Parts: sequence; structure tokens; C-alpha cells
Amino acid sequence: MKLGLVAAVWVGFAAGSAGALMAQTGGGSAIPDSPRPQILPNVGTITPGKGATASSSTPVDDGANGPAPTATLGSTAPAAGSPAQAATPADADNKAPEITPEVGPGGRVTRLNVTVNFVQIPFTVKDKSGALVPAIDWREVRVSENGLRKHISLFTGEPYPISVAFVIDQTLNFEVMKRVNQALGALQGAFTPYDEMAIYSYNNGPRLRTDYTGAQSPRISAVIAQSKSDGRDAQLYSPDGPLSQTTTINGQQFDPNTAPVRNSSSVFIAPPKETHTLNDAIWMAAQSLAKRPDGRRRMIYVISDGKENGSTAKFKDVVHFLQTNRIAVYATVVGDSATPYVGWLDRYHIPFTSLRDNILPQYAAQTGGEAISEFRVKGMEQSFQKIAEDVRVQYTVGYYSNEPILDGKFRTVNVMVLRPGLDIIAPKGYYPTPENTMRSGGMGTSTTTPNQ
Repeated sequence: MKLGLVAAVWVGFAAGSAGALMAQTGGGSAIPDSPRPQILPNVGTITPGKGATASSSTPVDDGANGPAPTATLGSTAPAAGSPAQAATPADADNKAPEITPEVGPGGRVTRLNVTVNFVQIPFTVKDKSGALVPAIDWREVRVSENGLRKHISLFTGEPYPISVAFVIDQTLNFEVMKRVNQALGALQGAFTPYDEMAIYSYNNGPRLRTDYTGAQSPRISAVIAQSKSDGRDAQLYSPDGPLSQTTTINGQQFDPNTAPVRNSSSVFIAPPKETHTLNDAIWMAAQSLAKRPDGRRRMIYVISDGKENGSTAKFKDVVHFLQTNRIAVYATVVGDSATPYVGWLDRYHIPFTSLRDNILPQYAAQTGGEAISEFRVKGMEQSFQKIAEDVRVQYTVGYYSNEPILDGKFRTVNVMVLRPGLDIIAPKGYYPTPENTMRSGGMGTSTTTPNQ
């Protein structure tokens, strides 16, 4: 009897509790065990940079499912270091890339089409004594393209690994070649294990000695040793010696069979032209260097007297290719071109002078490189270290160009630093290509974006 009374009391208590709980949840509705899942907005209503816009298809949160989400699709900031994160250009002509989402089945973003016309220009800053100038701030830099000042969207002074094609001139006379051979032993010490190097040489034509490999690898050491040459013997001709002329009447050859040059009326021996295929060597090196991966400085380093004769490639065509593929030419000028004032006069192309045998300063000026004249072995060795350092510590400035991407026209670029007494070494300009446009973003390292 007592047991039945206790059971009845317990059943009544349970029924009362369930009734009270049902009253709190709205009568006979089921008890929820989790919040309802959040419903994503319709992707078609998203505007890049502004988030989702209200529309009839966008669900409205009634507050019953907890706090509204704090972020929506399309409002996420771009990844750090990407060109899309760059500061907004100051004028209407310098437009940031337009991002257009492609919406696939189910309203999901499948791909973002980014139209980028981003340009990066490396440059070196030196004082009047030739020393590198550190700690240049982006606020001191001005860059213009085709005479129009551009808004700086990227500026960095971080070093880059180097891809270098080293070209050795074997047409030098034997005395100069001997000094070059002694200096080549110091070449590897100027580069780091992160750099890569290919070696070329030219005599009557260019030749690939080894393809790109680690700059400090044993392979480079062996190839440098194999690339040493005896050079060429000096050719001496006398215009008035006993063999320079034979029987003549009134200054003309009497018998063509005894003339210095058979079947010729000349009374002098003309020395034959030497072959110096410098253009062909730079052309071959540039073609391989253009295929190197992004994120590296591309440079051709030539040790030569700068003489050119007999190449198939033309100077203007080689320069066009170098400017298209962002390749700079550096050189250690040796031999006759390294004598005082000869190389200096060559750089300025004084009218009515014949000092145009050395074309290396012209290559350097057009591509943002540098040519150093050295005569001594120690000077050649120091030039290797100096040029490698100049390339490694270059500054890089980036901007968005307002020119058509694929017009194929040359674009002049001018970089200035607002400090007195400084020399700026930078490319004269560039040619746009589809390939360069696609890889126009970062160079694979962290960068500094000015906060304007």
C-alpha cells in the first residue's frame, strides 16, 4: 500500500515538471538541442571590398539564432604582401586592379579574375664617391612613367637572390687574358650559396660552358678553371716596311701579282678585321636568363674590352630583349678600353670621335647596370665583389601603370630620390609583355607597402 502511494506521488511530480517545461518552450514544440545553422547570403549580391548587399534573396536574422556573424564573404582583407593590398593610387589614372568574381553552380565563387598592370623597377643609390647609400625612405622616392608621376604602391630594400650569366671574353690579347685568368679565382667569393650562375665564353662565337647551378658549387670552380684561355697574339703591321709595297709607278702597283694584296692596286697591307662576337654572347645568355624563375635578380656579367665585330645579333635587338625581360648588364671593362679616359669618353659618345669600340657602357646604361674599368688584377677581383653587392642591395619600387597592357610600346621610367648629391642607377624603361603582366606581383619576398 505504501509502495503504491510513493509511485503515484513520483508520477505526478514528473508530469508537473514536464508541463512546466513545455509551457516555457511554447506548448507542444520539441525541445531544441542545438542552434539552427547559419545560412550564407547569396554570393551574387556581393560587391568586392563592400561585402554583401541587402536584397530579397538575402536571409534576415531575426535574433533567434544567437548573435549575427561578424564577417561575410567578400569582406575578408587580401593576404599580406599581395599587390591587391597596395595603397590606393592618388589619381584617377593609377587604378588598382579590378577584381571580378566568377559565380559557379550553387552560388559559390569559383575563381577571381584579377586584371593587373603592376610594374617593379629595381634601382641603386650612390653618393658622389660611388658608395652605396643605405636607409632610403619611400617618402623620398619619386617615380614617373612616360613623364607621368606614379603613385608608389610597393617599396622595399630587401635583398634578392641573383641569377647571373657570366660571360668571358677570350678574344683579349695574351697579356690582358693572363691578368683576367688570375682574377677569375675570386669570382665565386662575390656570390652567395643562394645565387645561381651559368658561364659563357666567346671567341669566334659564343659557347655555353655550364648551365645554371649553385654559384659556390664545385662545378662552377671546375668550369672557371676550364674557361681560362691563352688569348690572342697581337697583330703587328707596318705600312711602310720592305714588304708593304713593291714595284710602283706614280703611286700605283705596276704588277698586281707582286702587290701586297694579290690582284689589288693598293700599296699598303691592310690588317684583317678581328672577330669579337659580343652581341651574340649577350644574346645567348639573355635567352637562357629570361627563363629563370621569378623572385630573382637577373643579370649578365661580362668581363671584356667591349669590342664588337662579326656578330649576327644587332645591338638594338639585344637591348630590346633585355629591356623586355628585365635583365641588367654589368661589366668589368679590361684591356685598352680600361685605360684612363678611353672608357669614360666612350660613355658619352662624343661626336666626330672614333672611341666607339667599347659598347659595354651602352648596354649598362640602357638596362640599369654598370660598367667598371679595371686594369690591374686586384682591381678586377674587387670589381666582382662590388658589382655583386650593388645588385644585392638594390631598392625596388612598384606601381600600377595606366598604359595599355599589350600595346608593345616602350615605356620610359625615371626614378628620383629627393636628396642632393646622389646618383640613381635604374633602367631607362621596359617593354610590356603578357608573360611579365601575369607575373607582375611580388618577387617572392616580404615587402613594405607605404601607408599613404
